[in-house]
Amino acid sequence: MEETSLAAAIHQQLPEIKVTQIKATLTMLTEGDTVPFIARYRKERTQNLDEVQIRAIEATAKQVEQLDKKKNDVLKKIDEQGALTPKLASAIKAAQKIQQVDNLYLPYKQKRRTKATIAKELGLTPIAQAVFAFAPNLNAQIEAMIGSKEELANREAVLAGVHEIIAETIGDHAQFRDWILTATKNKGRIVTNTKRGGKDKDPEGKYEQYYEFDQAIKQLPTFRTLAINRGEKAGVLSVKIETDQTEILNYLHFKLVGKHQGLAADLLTDAAVDAYKRFIGPATEREIRAELTEVADEHAINVFGSNLYHLLMQAPMKGRVVLGFDPAYRTGCKLAVLDANGKFLAKKVIYPHKPASESKRKAAEGELIDLIEQYQVEMIVIGNGTASRESEQFVATIIKKMQRPVYYVITNEAGASVYSASQVARDEFPDFNVEERSAVSIGRRVQDPLAELVKIDPQAIGVGQYQHDVSQKNLATKLDQVVETAVNQVGVNVNTASAELLEHIAGLTKTTANNIVQFRNENGPFNNRQQLKSVPRLGPKAFEQSVGFLRIIGGNNPLDNTDIHPESYSVAEKVLKKLGVDIDKLGSQELAQRLNQLNLSQTSQALAIGEPTLIDILNGMKTPGRDLRDTMPAPLLRQDVLKMSDLVPGMKLQGAVRNVVDFGIFVDVGVKQDGLVHISKMSDHYVDSPAKIAAVGDIVTVWIDAVDTNRNRIQLTMIDPTIGKE
Repeated sequence: MEETSLAAAIHQQLPEIKVTQIKATLTMLTEGDTVPFIARYRKERTQNLDEVQIRAIEATAKQVEQLDKKKNDVLKKIDEQGALTPKLASAIKAAQKIQQVDNLYLPYKQKRRTKATIAKELGLTPIAQAVFAFAPNLNAQIEAMIGSKEELANREAVLAGVHEIIAETIGDHAQFRDWILTATKNKGRIVTNTKRGGKDKDPEGKYEQYYEFDQAIKQLPTFRTLAINRGEKAGVLSVKIETDQTEILNYLHFKLVGKHQGLAADLLTDAAVDAYKRFIGPATEREIRAELTEVADEHAINVFGSNLYHLLMQAPMKGRVVLGFDPAYRTGCKLAVLDANGKFLAKKVIYPHKPASESKRKAAEGELIDLIEQYQVEMIVIGNGTASRESEQFVATIIKKMQRPVYYVITNEAGASVYSASQVARDEFPDFNVEERSAVSIGRRVQDPLAELVKIDPQAIGVGQYQHDVSQKNLATKLDQVVETAVNQVGVNVNTASAELLEHIAGLTKTTANNIVQFRNENGPFNNRQQLKSVPRLGPKAFEQSVGFLRIIGGNNPLDNTDIHPESYSVAEKVLKKLGVDIDKLGSQELAQRLNQLNLSQTSQALAIGEPTLIDILNGMKTPGRDLRDTMPAPLLRQDVLKMSDLVPGMKLQGAVRNVVDFGIFVDVGVKQDGLVHISKMSDHYVDSPAKIAAVGDIVTVWIDAVDTNRNRIQLTMIDPTIGKE
């Protein structure tokens, strides 16, 4: 598809983005530029498009090209049949969706042998055409066909064959299908009931609210679509779409029969009813269900992506000696001590919980204290899996006895076991067992969440909603994009980053990431960015795309510890020379004050560089080595433990948001069970999306609304219950 036409077609779907911006973006993508690189270093060419907009252009381009290919294929196939009219060609070219193209192609599509096909082979097509035309000699044509073939022995046989041809023709009519689809979407309802024996397949009552459920299609939330689909797949629910069939049949009657009466009118009326029940109705239901699922899938994938992004972007707990604590009962709790940079120092297994003997449980206390003291541990990170709360109680008791401050934090250990059994973990710790690797992962994911979590399949991290029910291919694509965005926004220290982290840098592959690590191991740390050009298979394009996101701390050139691209170093040096400031003053208050006094417009003109890029260069000079995550909420550190029995309605607490879903947020308030803040309890005004109020990792203030100890459920509110009370 020609670029100008493609850009125009994309603009129709993304009207907020200019055609010039779309064309520039498409050109760069075609040239092999990555989305993070374009968004960060080509702002003048895109006129300041961000990553979300660039990815939207990329995705829409694929959809437009797929639709264009479908149109061309259909036009060719119909033309080969000699049936392509100018009107039909125009309708196909004007179609906005693949389904519309399919509907227009349906009458010409080669079908399996049907009753209508057999009737056509018997020569009944002229009579069907006569019915549509309300021909005056219809009866005579029918009589003439009686007995002409063995299968047409009587009038009933002739009329039955004619009926099949007419019904199939009506069923294939694109205009009828489009109108009925729209009418059903607007006025139809999703109705669910339990299948025979369905309740037996739902012993926990997960789908109880859908045993008898009825809601307008237009009002059905996406999470209900996914829940209904899951219940249907599990054999619990039967699902159907109900709509006003009278209105639909009246429409068909108006279009096909109008004010005509007689035999042709009767035949058309009967065929229209049959066509709707056999062909159009079921096809409409399938299409609506598929569309609802597609929209729900996309929404669920976006929710997962947003949650994952905020999880990856949590503030790292830098410069602390950490003890990772993987809780368990029978097999003992696995401990791993990590230095301030995440380097493994020591490991141990202790048995603080039953069914361990009393002597082992007593010994566990001294063993933990010894580790804390020997390595001057400052923070204990406890995984939130089996035996988590008992371990929390044990740790809280221990640290109260310490002479210096020691804190603990509970972290989501989802995916730790996946990492521990992976080849990456086996390569890193070949002599460790799976649980010991988990303890290291648990500790590191608080020290540097991004660096540790990129080692894990994002789908295993568990911060989504119905993620196992959606398109796994689309989910994987989205999550890869999220990881890429997070890693490149933060940037990485090329001298300490793992290959797993480096491979998410724009322009790098698994091979080039491994080559960087191997080159570093063989030749020592990189002293400047230019040395990356010596890495095997890291060519000029890969260098251009990746180098701005790779940091070198304490190297030959202070600019290498900024997000300024080497292609702009000359501009940065000219600015420093103009200000009379040495390059070693990067990040100083003196330099920041002078940079703030620059006239941006005059400076950009003098240096022949765009203002957006100049602003980025100046910001990079003000804050070398900056980490976006430092502005994010830090994990909640605790020294004591709460029990569910401690919670009473009205109690005010702080908690960490663990998950964001369509109906609310789940918050860890320091007890065994995360509490739910329902969307209706998130604000004193209407909230249409929980994601607009909170994100994974946020620290929020909540009040206990209700506690159900029997069902282990905690209801929370973010609305201060004391407001408005005297």
